[in-house]
Amino acid sequence: MIESAVTGRGLHERFLRGLELSPGRTAVRVDAESLTYEAMHELALRRAGALLAMAPQPPRAVAVLADKSPFAYVGILAAMYAGVTVVPLNPRFPAERTRRMLVAAGVSAVLADAAGRASLAETGLDLPVLDESAPAPALDAPAAVRPSDVAYILFTSGSTGRPKGVPITHAANDHYFTLLDKRYDFGPEDVFCQNVDLNFDCAMFEMFCAWGNGAAVHAIPPAAHRDLPAFFAERRMTVWFSTPSGISFIKRMGGLTPGSMPTLRWSFFAGEALLCEDAAAWQVAAPRSRIENLYGPTEGTVTITGHRWSPETSPALAVNGVVPIGRVHEGHEHILLDEGTESQTEGELCISGPQMTSGYLDPEDDHGRFLERDGRRWYRTGDRVRRLADGELVYLGRLDAQVQIHGFRIELAEIDHVVRQYPGVQNAAAVTRPAAHGGLELVVYYTGDRVPPAALRQALATHLPDAMLPKAFLHVAEFPLNSNRKVDRARLAREAAALSDGAS
Repeated sequence: MIESAVTGRGLHERFLRGLELSPGRTAVRVDAESLTYEAMHELALRRAGALLAMAPQPPRAVAVLADKSPFAYVGILAAMYAGVTVVPLNPRFPAERTRRMLVAAGVSAVLADAAGRASLAETGLDLPVLDESAPAPALDAPAAVRPSDVAYILFTSGSTGRPKGVPITHAANDHYFTLLDKRYDFGPEDVFCQNVDLNFDCAMFEMFCAWGNGAAVHAIPPAAHRDLPAFFAERRMTVWFSTPSGISFIKRMGGLTPGSMPTLRWSFFAGEALLCEDAAAWQVAAPRSRIENLYGPTEGTVTITGHRWSPETSPALAVNGVVPIGRVHEGHEHILLDEGTESQTEGELCISGPQMTSGYLDPEDDHGRFLERDGRRWYRTGDRVRRLADGELVYLGRLDAQVQIHGFRIELAEIDHVVRQYPGVQNAAAVTRPAAHGGLELVVYYTGDRVPPAALRQALATHLPDAMLPKAFLHVAEFPLNSNRKVDRARLAREAAALSDGAS
């Protein structure tokens, strides 16, 4: 029974709205397991009660350290029902990285499955763990939250060799999802894919767009990617979300034949540049789907712009074959800075408004990422964009050494930092090159002693997730320098691209 009114202030209240619309319908399905809205609500109330009953005092932040399962989805909702900050974490990440994130977020309790408990044990941290059997009286209703309370904390790659924590408030999410409700016609009959990892901000789009409209969320099992059209047909999938790299993969698996995905109504792509040729191929395979190219940093609450693909008009707006990213969301201001001077046409995209985080968990990380200007606080995206005549924006590339690999945001300097820790290595420079099957892959050049590539990879795997592990390690006597006497990464990237994938 729902005791609290839907005020629009708490992110969890979107689930309550879905509960009102679809009490007996599926809220989440993972493989053969599923939970209705009513069942998930009751489970979340019980687990929230267990969190708040913890001694000596209720936690301020709760990590959900679990593989995708009904337990993980309920855990995210339960933390929000308890009125505490949720920190979704991947139990497959290296233990040291997980430890740093748990400490940085101030986590004082963990909701964990078997993989999560094993991961936590490797961190050496002594934190109380709630599993599926944790007994406690259920809450009568979700706890009240304030708009300024932090709904969740996510982590992005950091140039100092440690991940940066990004707190996102309930108010930021309320603004974001209110805009999405106006833009899209989702409803209880929709079936959403849940494709990305739960520690990735796009998972919030997948879950709470669906739950706010009484729709079902279906986790996509890895095996389904071998024949996604068949999976879509079986599940009657209507809403898809992935990085653009997903298009290339499905194409390689033979899934992008004309009309192969007729059930899709909406297709969303974010996290990387979307190529016009890929959008066009997807449209042919999903002729009834509207396609949107979304853009946004984690610091801006999932996405901050959107462009609706049109086979007739979008290609003419593209730059370098990349689909525009669209207009900045209503209620926000944006400026383009070209070497510190505001430009009307092209420059670094800086955004101010209700979706922006107020800063990182560690204030030292704010340096260089936030700007005080015209009485406002602006977030510097580090992305260079061009403003078209109609006001839409086109992504041109990164200003710094931050890249996207399969939607995972990576600071190349973080990889450099970790490689340099290996005995005998003097310096390191990570670059990207085109992967054989689309997208980008990482290559590291290093100086000092020559080290077997397998040894370097094994050492890095203890500190970095799989998405950040380089494809190749290339030893050089010294780095080439550009005219500014800096490491010429552009030249290294060109050389890496000219080498075979097996080079080491």
